[in-house]
Amino acid sequence: MSTILPIPDFFDPDAAARWDYRADHHALAGHAREWIDRHQLRPAAGDAHELHLLLIDVQKDFCLPEGSLYVGGRSGTGAIDDSRRIARFIYQNMARLTRITATLDSHFSHQIFFPSFWLDRDDQPPPAHTIVTTAAITSGQLRPNPAVAGWLCRGNYGWLRQQVEHYCRELERVGKYELYLWPPHCLLGSDGHALVGVVDEARSMFSLARGMQSWIEVKGGNPLTENYSVLRPEVLSRHDGAPLAQRNTAFIETLLRADAVIIAGQAASHCVKSTIDDLLDEIVATDPSLARKVYILADCMSAVTVPDGRGGFAADFSDQAEQAQQRFADAGMHLVRSTDPLDAWPELPRAS
Repeated sequence: MSTILPIPDFFDPDAAARWDYRADHHALAGHAREWIDRHQLRPAAGDAHELHLLLIDVQKDFCLPEGSLYVGGRSGTGAIDDSRRIARFIYQNMARLTRITATLDSHFSHQIFFPSFWLDRDDQPPPAHTIVTTAAITSGQLRPNPAVAGWLCRGNYGWLRQQVEHYCRELERVGKYELYLWPPHCLLGSDGHALVGVVDEARSMFSLARGMQSWIEVKGGNPLTENYSVLRPEVLSRHDGAPLAQRNTAFIETLLRADAVIIAGQAASHCVKSTIDDLLDEIVATDPSLARKVYILADCMSAVTVPDGRGGFAADFSDQAEQAQQRFADAGMHLVRSTDPLDAWPELPRAS
C-alpha cells in the first residue's frame, strides 16, 4: 500500500478562499467508507508510530479576507494558500497521520487585548493596533473600562487597575510581547470563530477514514490574559499573588508522548510562534533531544501584516516569524514543506 494517497475528487482548492464554504459531513461519511476500502486504511489507533498534526487557529477570522484579523502575509494571499496546502497535506498523508488536533482561539467581547476593555483620556476606546504599556496606564493615557469591573471583579476598580498594571509589567519583564490591542476576532458564537471550511473538511475526512476522534483544544477565554499559545497563557499570576491561569499540562503531555509533532496554522508570528516557544521550553526542561521530533510546516503558515492602505504595511511581523523559525531549527526542530514526501523528512519514523 502506498502511503501517499490521491487528493479526493470532492476537494475544491478554490474553496480555500470562500467564507461560505462548509463541509458536508453526511457526504464525508460515505467518502470515508469508500476511501477505507480503496486504500485499505487501518484504524489510526493501531499505528506503530504516532504522528500528531497540530493545526493552530485555522479559523475564518484569520484565514479569509472577510475575517476581522486576516493573516495575508506579505503576499496578501498567505492564509488562503496555507489552508489549501494544509488540506492537501492531510489528504495525501492520511494513511500516516495518527492524530489531528485543531486549536480554536476563542474570545468574548471584553478582554484585555481588545479596545473595548480600555478607555483613553477622552473616555473613548483606543483604536485597534494600539500598544498598551505600563507607562501609558500610570500616566493616565489609558485606563481599564470601569464597566468591565462591574462583572469581572465585583466592581472593585482599584483591584482591576492594579491587575492591568501588573499584567503589562510582567509582559515587559519577560520581553516576549507587549500588550497589543487586536480588532475583535474569533468571538464565540460568531461565524469567524469556525474552522475554515476546506481544513475542517479534510480533518473530518481523516477522522472518519482512520477512526480517530477529531480533537479540539480551546484557548483564549480568560479576560485578563492573552493566550497566543495553546500550551499556556502569557501571564499566569495576579498582582495579589493568586493564580490567574495555568499551563495546559494534559495537552503538553499528549504532544511529548507523540513520536512526531507536525505543526501548521496561523499566525507564524504569533500563535504558532508562541505555541512552539512554549513546547520548546517544555522539551528543554524534559529532554532537549526531543526537539528533533518536531516538524514545522513552513509553507503552511503566514505572518501577521497590517496593510496601511497605500500599498505598504502599518505593521509587519514577517521578520519576527522568520527569526523564530531559525531559532527553532537551531534548537533541533525541523523546517519542512508540505509538498515533500514524509519519507524524505529527516529523522521521521518510517512507515511500517
